[in-house]
Amino acid sequence: MEAFLVSTGIVALAEMGDKTQLLSLVLAARFRKPWPIVWGILVATLVNHGLAGAVGSWVTTQLGPEALRWVLGGSFLGMAVWILIPDKLDDEDEQANPRWGIFATTVVAFFLAEMGDKTQIATVMLAAQFQSWFWVVAGTTLGMMLANAPVVWLGDAITRKISLTWVHRISAVIFAILGLLALWGGPQDEAPKAPLEDKPLTAATT
Repeated sequence: MEAFLVSTGIVALAEMGDKTQLLSLVLAARFRKPWPIVWGILVATLVNHGLAGAVGSWVTTQLGPEALRWVLGGSFLGMAVWILIPDKLDDEDEQANPRWGIFATTVVAFFLAEMGDKTQIATVMLAAQFQSWFWVVAGTTLGMMLANAPVVWLGDAITRKISLTWVHRISAVIFAILGLLALWGGPQDEAPKAPLEDKPLTAATT
């Protein structure tokens, strides 16, 4: 459950003010039909983060424990810096094509917007860190829905009441802590203990 809870919390925070959350606002304002948008976000996130989690799990099979420790530690620290940079919605993301229908448009637009995004990269790193594909993907997907579904339903009324600056700072601190834990909490080399020698048993006298 640690992998699930950490993944949920950190992605929910990282998604606040992110490009894909801005895309949710655009889609909600444009189509004004929340259910197809919410289902589209869920499907796109499951596919995108499922692939990202698989990449993270694969990385653990290619790197030794020591190399993996440094890669994860550096990646989490890099994410702590990256998350402080505010996101903007690209112009092409606003031009979702409605002729495919709202659900299909949301799936395609959200999947493409999430490619290379902070939350996708975080999913890769979390899957490599916890080595639990299912719980990490479940957690990151829930985190995405917690951040995006309310935006679809209530629009920018939510985001205006939340200090995105402080949300980003808190997220950066969490990523930095994970990075330091990965660097310092790696496997320690312990000298093998010598087996106990058999000693003759002495009968206890009463």
